[in-house]
Amino acid sequence: MRHALLGSHLTVALLMAASPAFSAPSPSDPLGSVMWEALREQYFADAPVVFDDKVKVTSPASAEDTRAVPLSVDATALGQVVEMLAIADLNPFPLILRYHPGTAAPYIATRIKIQQATAVRGAARTADGVWHVSGVLVDAAGGGCSAPPVSYAQKDWADHVGEVQARLWPADADGVARLRLRIRHPNDTGLVDGIPAFFVETLTVQAQTPGGPAELARIDSLEPVSENPVYSLDLRPPPDARALVLRGRDNQGGEIDAIIPMPPPGARPAMTLRPTDPLRSVGQ
Repeated sequence: MRHALLGSHLTVALLMAASPAFSAPSPSDPLGSVMWEALREQYFADAPVVFDDKVKVTSPASAEDTRAVPLSVDATALGQVVEMLAIADLNPFPLILRYHPGTAAPYIATRIKIQQATAVRGAARTADGVWHVSGVLVDAAGGGCSAPPVSYAQKDWADHVGEVQARLWPADADGVARLRLRIRHPNDTGLVDGIPAFFVETLTVQAQTPGGPAELARIDSLEPVSENPVYSLDLRPPPDARALVLRGRDNQGGEIDAIIPMPPPGARPAMTLRPTDPLRSVGQ
């Protein structure tokens, strides 16, 4: 009888180990979002996930303008990071962007649209495949994703789509140069009847060097990024870089091209816009 019970217990244990229904439970969401389990499955699949305060997510506790809510995700405390995500749980489109830092520091700041009060998260995947997740709760009156862009009220808005303004700081002692940029674009979600989605999809920053272009970072952005998107990145351009090249496109095939000259050591950054052909040269 004792051997039979032991055998029965062993069989149950083996079934539990083999069955997906008995897999390791998802970590409990410290923000208590009703969407966490669905979002975890959608964006992280079977990858290991940990909630980690080393990922610093900064956003206001209450959104003053739901069409342009500041957000930064800083995962520099993790060391090498392969990929980063920003997510707003209760947005119609939860995924805000994917950031591939490459040689850049794992830090990104932007502005986003928020449809209602929601958890806003940052996630960073390290080389071992683990996703480190953190976030904050943002209160909001709502409507940021479904409001039509202000750009459409300007008669000449289409003439300025894709224009770039940029500010590049000289590299510090660690070789990190802060880049801030702004792109003229409606970044429309398509949630207003009769207006199709029209938003920037990809942005790549390369270094112009004597040996050819070197990719530094890439952003895959989506509908929740604000109108006239702005970004702050901490890049590590090679010492022989003469300029940064920004290339991108929107979901309707429009191209974004700009050259950002490297400032000399000790120079003060300037923000200007000087269109050239074929690339727009911005900066100093």
